[in-house]
Amino acid sequence: MSSSQCLRRLAASGAAQRPASLLTQSSKSARSLLRAPAAARSLSYAAKPSWSSYSALQSQQSSPAYQSRQFSMSRSLKGEEIVKVPEMAESISEGTLKQFSKQVGDYVEQDEEIATIETDKIDVAVNAPAAGVIKEFLANEEDTVVVGQDLVKLDAGASAPEGGAEKAKEEPKAPASESQETSSQPSGQKEEAKPAQEEKKPEKPKEEPKKEDKPAPAPKPEKKEAKEPKEESKPATPGNREERRVKMNRMRLRIAERLKQSQNTAASLTTFNEVDMSGLMEMRKLYKDEILKKTGTKLGFMGAFSRAACLAMKEVQAVNASIEGPGSGDTIVYRDFVDISVAVATEKGLVTPVVRNAESLDMIGIEQEISNLGKKARDNKLTIEDMAGGTFTISNGGVFGSLMGTPIINLPQTAVLGLHAIKDKPVAINGKVEIRPMMYLALTYDHRILDGREAVTFLVKIKEFIEDPRKMLLA
Repeated sequence: MSSSQCLRRLAASGAAQRPASLLTQSSKSARSLLRAPAAARSLSYAAKPSWSSYSALQSQQSSPAYQSRQFSMSRSLKGEEIVKVPEMAESISEGTLKQFSKQVGDYVEQDEEIATIETDKIDVAVNAPAAGVIKEFLANEEDTVVVGQDLVKLDAGASAPEGGAEKAKEEPKAPASESQETSSQPSGQKEEAKPAQEEKKPEKPKEEPKKEDKPAPAPKPEKKEAKEPKEESKPATPGNREERRVKMNRMRLRIAERLKQSQNTAASLTTFNEVDMSGLMEMRKLYKDEILKKTGTKLGFMGAFSRAACLAMKEVQAVNASIEGPGSGDTIVYRDFVDISVAVATEKGLVTPVVRNAESLDMIGIEQEISNLGKKARDNKLTIEDMAGGTFTISNGGVFGSLMGTPIINLPQTAVLGLHAIKDKPVAINGKVEIRPMMYLALTYDHRILDGREAVTFLVKIKEFIEDPRKMLLA
């Protein structure tokens, strides 16, 4: 049979299965193949795929099994997500991984807290970027972690379990403990052996009355001798003498470092004065209920002292200044704004949130800001922005009953005002002795900027504003 006849038969057999366009293309290719030499024809037959293989590949790609394999592959690539240590602040690059609030296998919602990182200023919460199940922890608690470090491996494609992952974990634990108790025959034997020994022990004393056994009384004096040194050791160590060593957290370490730096850098000096609180307490008694109804803010003493300090700084601007420059500093920076740092005591340490532009606020406005910052500090929700900066600090140790103290300057600030407890004292008023509520004021200042005359003038101005609050309306 000739090659042309073979081609015609192949074309005829595949005509029923192929479209018309493919038939025309095959006829053209057949003519070109007839003109080619025999070697070329054999190579063309070998390189050209058959129609049966093409149809088989097409049916395979259209099958549902092939499509499902493609879908599962894309899902596995997108399901796993790595939670990294977030950006904390410009000046903070690392922290201590304090604790994980979730466990491996727990399901978390998007933006739900996974872990807490402790820094030298605030605690940073690590939230889940997407909903899913925690697969693995990539760091341990109390480890030092840096910004951008891998922290948690999260399966973002997992769905929320109905019963919860914790219940699923607790279920196998119960049968495991039961199986251990039932399968641990040695422990059961020991438990059975203990009552058997106890039964034997009372039998021995029955035999002991017989004077025949001499070794029986021998262990008794040994027991007495063992007890005697114990009785002697008790009076030698009266009371509890245990010691506990707890590692300082980052905030406490930072506070210690900053306070020691202040003592080593600033030429600190403290001046004192005494203020009669009668006028301010009378004003607070008259208007505190009205202010509480209108603004929802309790009128305290911090707002009045902050306002008095802002007004006194108009005359003594150096109190609001600071020193900058290389070494111990060679430049004084004077400011037209007043950012008051309010010292707030928390469980982890002392923090100083800042009331911005206090010079533009009235007494009630300052009280509102202090109240909001104090609540955030107690709820552990302060941010870096809340504590950054500050040009002057007020510390109220009187809430804890402090009668007098010398506060430490919060660098790079120049001064800190210390308030103390209010005590009734006999005071000479217009030649008469009267009992008045008195408070000691302490101003610690940097003698490199402030001289004694300026520091005393500033403190006396505050005393005048507090003793007669009406002057603050005229200043």
